[in-house]
Amino acid sequence: NIFNMPKEIKSKEELIKLLPIALECRVKQSKDYVKIKLRTKHVLFTYKAKPEEVNEILSQVKCPIINL
Repeated sequence: NIFNMPKEIKSKEELIKLLPIALECRVKQSKDYVKIKLRTKHVLFTYKAKPEEVNEILSQVKCPIINL
C-alpha cells in the first residue's frame, strides 16, 4: 500500500518543521551519511544528513531518540 510507505525529506528545514509532531526519532549511522527517521502518528519520514549536521538537528528533538 502506497500510503504506508516512508516519505523521504530532502531539506533540513522540512525536517525541523516536523520535529514538534514526531513521536519518536531513530538515528542510523552509515559510512557516508546519517539517516534520521521521524515517526509521526501516520507517517514515517526519513532524512539523510551529513555527519556534521546531525548534532545540530538532534539538539532540537524533544521526542525519544533511539540509536540503531
